[in-house]
Amino acid sequence: MRVAIAGAGLAGLSCAKYLVDAGYTPIVLERRDVLGGLVAAWKDSDGDWYETGLHAFFGAYPNMLQLLKELGIEDRLQWKQHTLIFNQPEKPGTLSRFDVPDIPSPFNIIASILRNNDMLTWEQKIRFAIGLLPAIVRGQKYVEEMDKYSFSDWLKRQGVGERVASDVFIAASKALTFINPDEVSSTILLTALNRFLQERYGSKIAFLDGSPTERLCQPIVDYITERGGEVRLNAPLKEILLNPDGTVKGFLLRGLNGAPDEVITADFYVSAMSVDPLKVMLPEPWKQMDFFQKLEGLEGVPVINIQLWFNRKLTDIDHLLFSRSPLLSVYADMSNTCREYANPDRSMLELVLAPAKDWISKSDEEIVAATMTELEKLFPDHFGKENPAKLLKSHVVKTPRSVYKATPGRQQYRPPQKTPIANFFLSGSYTMQRYLGSMEGAVLSGKLTAQAICESLPEASASNLQTLTRPPATNAATA
Repeated sequence: MRVAIAGAGLAGLSCAKYLVDAGYTPIVLERRDVLGGLVAAWKDSDGDWYETGLHAFFGAYPNMLQLLKELGIEDRLQWKQHTLIFNQPEKPGTLSRFDVPDIPSPFNIIASILRNNDMLTWEQKIRFAIGLLPAIVRGQKYVEEMDKYSFSDWLKRQGVGERVASDVFIAASKALTFINPDEVSSTILLTALNRFLQERYGSKIAFLDGSPTERLCQPIVDYITERGGEVRLNAPLKEILLNPDGTVKGFLLRGLNGAPDEVITADFYVSAMSVDPLKVMLPEPWKQMDFFQKLEGLEGVPVINIQLWFNRKLTDIDHLLFSRSPLLSVYADMSNTCREYANPDRSMLELVLAPAKDWISKSDEEIVAATMTELEKLFPDHFGKENPAKLLKSHVVKTPRSVYKATPGRQQYRPPQKTPIANFFLSGSYTMQRYLGSMEGAVLSGKLTAQAICESLPEASASNLQTLTRPPATNAATA
């Protein structure tokens, strides 16, 4: 059976991958000329890659790790030392580390917190540990109930001082959701903390050995096409055509460069677009339905990714760093962390500006200038002196609507993958699954969508569902 999927991001590609495994024939339609959606990357005139975001992989990404294993490309992840590294703004150029020992969870995370005396006092550590007990004991049910509170409010309710939020979790919140702790739902950070506490290597971080488009997305496309599926770029969805009964009749694609519009027909249809473009594309009759009206409670958050090339090495740290800057969230020297971008003599910093709502309309020049001002604090030995490091070139990539904005109360608006329309399904990290808007959430949503399509047919066989319903492999972050 044929399935048309609008969107070639990780959700759409993962959905297509698991559909071909189940014996379906997917056709993935991407409006742009590049794969990846929110993990897209491009090459500039010098042959250097620049990306939509700084994409870090965690050991607590079981579905992503399983997908890489099934594709035979798990060796493309470069696992880093099991630690979390934070800048100390009050001590420019000084780093604080939470080194995680290789012992069973949750004792490894507890040990890393207890051994760090730079950022938290013993009183704060004890208060925070006590505050986490309900989440640990009562599990995900408690975590979901906390969606009504921001993380800052949750910390206050647990008797944890504001310094914990400002010192540690403002960096984590901006890195995971691109908004501050006083805006983000406590469910989001508590979910991440639960994964880190329950999985031995859950907080271990890896980077791809090259661009996501080439090293992650293209292998999925190859897998799909080798098994009879199809992936088309430059195929923008213009309209969702309906049958008289309200089901989908076809996807109308906009013709480019003078070509006529084209209708794609299939047995099933999937939107793997982000929630904002989906709301624009919804047919008028559907907009009256409660299921689709709930989508109005979701919107994407703006994100800005900045890549800067310098004439010399600024750091030899091979890891993700939490900046604790009011402007930046996380950064990494990709000339150290990524094999394809490696350079022993020069640095290429990739940084995420967050929150970005006040910057998304500013010029690239303004954004780079503000970032350089922050770098003077992060790298005081290389800037502001007689011979400062020289910026060779830069790229700024703006995403006005990225992952859904995970403010308190959003969980109730996240839809399931199955819709009231019999032959129409949703995929994307904004749909309901156990993870936040992330690469892991996108991959899991694609798998769940494929599973929902299979289960919608009475004749669905056990063999067709076997690949989709088996539990993810134990995380492989043991390097």
